[in-house]
Amino acid sequence: MTDKQPDGIVRAKTALDYITGRMEKARNRFGAPPEKVQLVAVSKTFSGEQVEPFLVAGRRVFGENRVQEAKDKWPELKARYPDVQLHLIGPLQTNKAREAVALFDVIQSVDRDKLAGVLASEMERAGRKLPCFVQVNIGGEEQKAGIPVDEAVDFVARCRTEHGLEIVGLMCIPPDGVPAAPYFAQLAELAAKAGVSEISMGMSGDFETAIAMGATYVRVGSALFGKR
Repeated sequence: MTDKQPDGIVRAKTALDYITGRMEKARNRFGAPPEKVQLVAVSKTFSGEQVEPFLVAGRRVFGENRVQEAKDKWPELKARYPDVQLHLIGPLQTNKAREAVALFDVIQSVDRDKLAGVLASEMERAGRKLPCFVQVNIGGEEQKAGIPVDEAVDFVARCRTEHGLEIVGLMCIPPDGVPAAPYFAQLAELAAKAGVSEISMGMSGDFETAIAMGATYVRVGSALFGKR
């Protein structure tokens, strides 16, 4: 540990307590739709040295957007903190699937049949069966990844029956600059139709709204780590 890390640990614990406190208040205020909401600390772009105070403070669930960045950062951290659960929350190229299966514990961004098939093959090869989320393009935005809304339920079924993936939930990123609540409500409806119990939605600016709409996972980065 560096001399600066004790202060970093205090700051990390303060940030974690603040966000988890807000999460619990939101859960209670809105009738606690899910029994528990899991915080995914989004550590993309932050170094291992910046992440470690949060590990020391007790956080064990983290999210990364890019396989290569996670590969550079997390093997050493996971060796020291073996109970970490690492989520891939960014788009995944099929040529990175083998590395993703080796490093991550949950894949939140399954969004097409080709990727589902490659992931299934790599999981079988590695002897790892990772829980997966289907990413839904909830706003129908061309620049964003995700399965179209009207294909989501059937795609979940195909992932399970044809590819043999363990699909546990849905994930979305709503459009910027508009109220997120309608999109979160729509994802919750899709999750019910698809027969999945986990819903990953909500980030630093809207996680309380997501909890009101039934989120079971919220992905928070800048509100914990600061500006990128």
